[in-house]
Amino acid sequence: MELKLALLISGGGTTAEAIIKASQDGVLSGVQPVCVISSSNTAAGIDRAQNAGVPLKAIVVLEPKKFESPLAFGEAILKACQERSVNFIGQYGWHWLTPENVISEFEGRIVNQHPGPLDNGRPDFGGPGMFGLRVHAARLCFVRKVNRDFFTEATTHRVTPEFDKGAIVKRKVLAILAEDTPESLQKRLLPIEWQTQIEALQDFANDTGQEWYRLAPLVRPDEEKILADCKQEAMRLYPEG
Repeated sequence: MELKLALLISGGGTTAEAIIKASQDGVLSGVQPVCVISSSNTAAGIDRAQNAGVPLKAIVVLEPKKFESPLAFGEAILKACQERSVNFIGQYGWHWLTPENVISEFEGRIVNQHPGPLDNGRPDFGGPGMFGLRVHAARLCFVRKVNRDFFTEATTHRVTPEFDKGAIVKRKVLAILAEDTPESLQKRLLPIEWQTQIEALQDFANDTGQEWYRLAPLVRPDEEKILADCKQEAMRLYPEG
């Protein structure tokens, strides 16, 4: 079955742009981007999508704060998707908790991009407020404090009603360098993120995707406070994410 894809964005939209171009170039087969939904009317990803060839009528702006409830916000997302025969949703730099009615309607057919390592059901580098440079800052802080696991990951995971809790379906690892900053790590990881999301979509189009779980925890029980402190510091350093 061909995936008719809605791409949900909140910011720059570089991953969405990479996916659109991969589909156009034939690198990504069986996936047709049919809709871009932005949570902000000033998101740079809107222009990127247009420049990549997405027609204006296929770009929808739905600002969550303008809806009376998450349910109403979700209904607007579903309406935009239904009008374009969407059968799969990808979240690419989407900063909002997706309404449960959307998750329910697209159960098993909605994934999210995350720029750091996740560990389903255990403490990790996801959760509320963990997006953008905050993720990279928290990861760098943590590995340097515990002095081990000098790597980060680009992740694709299923969407659930909680931030970053769904099963991991694709991941790629990148070594952390001694001189890395959150900004340099973000820059080096970004093209790997694009490839991870493209490959995950291809897996779904081919019906070959598999869920993946860690054997050893990312964060040991005696390191949970270190993780919490690193996340707090990351949010302080990057108040805009």
